[in-house]
This record gives sequence, C-alpha cells and structure tokens, in this order.
Amino acid sequence: MKNIFQNLIITGRPACGKSEFIDFMKKTPAEKRATAFHIGNFEEMDDFPWLCELCDSDDAREAKGEARLYTEKVPEGFNVTKPKLRGSLVAKMNEVMTEKYIKKPEFYKNGTLLIEFARGQQDNFHDSLNALTKDILTRSVILHILVSFEESYRKNHARYKKGLEASILSHKVPDKDMYGFFKDNDWLELTGNKPFGYVTLNGVKVPFVTMQNEPELTDVTGLTERYGNALNKLMELYTGGKK
Repeated sequence: MKNIFQNLIITGRPACGKSEFIDFMKKTPAEKRATAFHIGNFEEMDDFPWLCELCDSDDAREAKGEARLYTEKVPEGFNVTKPKLRGSLVAKMNEVMTEKYIKKPEFYKNGTLLIEFARGQQDNFHDSLNALTKDILTRSVILHILVSFEESYRKNHARYKKGLEASILSHKVPDKDMYGFFKDNDWLELTGNKPFGYVTLNGVKVPFVTMQNEPELTDVTGLTERYGNALNKLMELYTGGKK
C-alpha cells in the first residue's frame, strides 16, 4: 500500500491525547484511514503494559515480605521510583519490534506500527529515541502531541476511573509522578522549538511534526482536520526525505 507510514512514533505528555488519537484511528474505516491519515492496517506498541508488569512483580515481592524494586503504591495506583526505568524499556521495544516487524517486512506492505510513549525529566525523549535501532528509525516518523503541563494534569485527572488503573484510557499517572517526572520534558529543546522538520536520532534523519492539541477537540470534524493537517505534513516530510 503506497503513501502509508511504516512506523508512526506517537509521543507527548500523559493524557495529551495519544490514546485518544489511536482510538480515533480504530474507529475510522480502513480506506479513509489510509487515504486521509496515511495509516494502514495498524498494530500498537506501548510501554505502559510493561510498566504494569513491573508493578505486578513488585506486588509479588511485597507479598513475600521483600522490598519493591521499581515502584511504590500510592492512592491513585503506582509511582515509578527507579531512575531511568522508562528509558530502559526501549531495549524491550527494540527486541519486540525487530523480531515481530523488522524481520517480517511483509507487515509493512499494508501495515503501520503505532509506537506510543511519554517521557519527562532525567529520562527524556532524546535518550529514548536515540536508543531505538537504526533499522527501526529508518522506517519511522514522529508525531508529538503537544499540550501544556496544566492541560496534561487536568486531563490526567479527568480520565481516571477508580478500579481501572491498568486501563490505557482510564488510568491516572499519580500526582507525585506528574510533578516529579512529567512536569517538564525535552521535546521542544530536541526539535529546536520547530513545528515540523527532521531530527537526527542514532545517525538517522527522522521526520517529525509537533501537533498542538489545545484547545481540546471532541467532535469528529475538528479532529479530522487537526489530525489530517499534521499527518499530511508528516507524509510530505517522509516522502521528501526518501528522494
């Protein structure tokens, strides 16, 4: 399938709209999704389930009277305590993507892999993106969904549903983690505060678009325009980079 992305990396603060973007694409008919948004028959990768696994392993340790290694329990769920834990999960991403997609290029004939993650202080976008392999990055473009910290904090609270802490759409990043880790990040520094262009990662020139996601939109028409404008620009950069 022509004019579809291979790897679309979706980054941003917690609750910036990454999961909502993916949910929108799931509800969009395949033909329209490919023509209007350049996304084929897609699969998803998110480091959140791996974080949940580490929380579960800490629970098991605590139940046996052992010390927790990665997280602490807080009223909203779990707070990450191990420095650079999120960045370390890129090694798992590399392993899974290489085995499941890079070594099986037939997926990319009609498929797009959506790769979603957030980063913050002391464990940043620069380090995590540069840790991806060259084989992954040469197939990749980046959509960064930009919201202020205040908007991220507001939406993080609004989406929370008690009892659904393991749900991607309904979990809440604890306040301690929001202020201690996610308040600031290095995306604008990494991209020179440009709305679009190329960023060199692990020696690979990767196209990016920073999509402003404030004010929040919920209507299909508004989201179609916002997503379409960003992804059309990203495809323009992507195809231009291949010439």
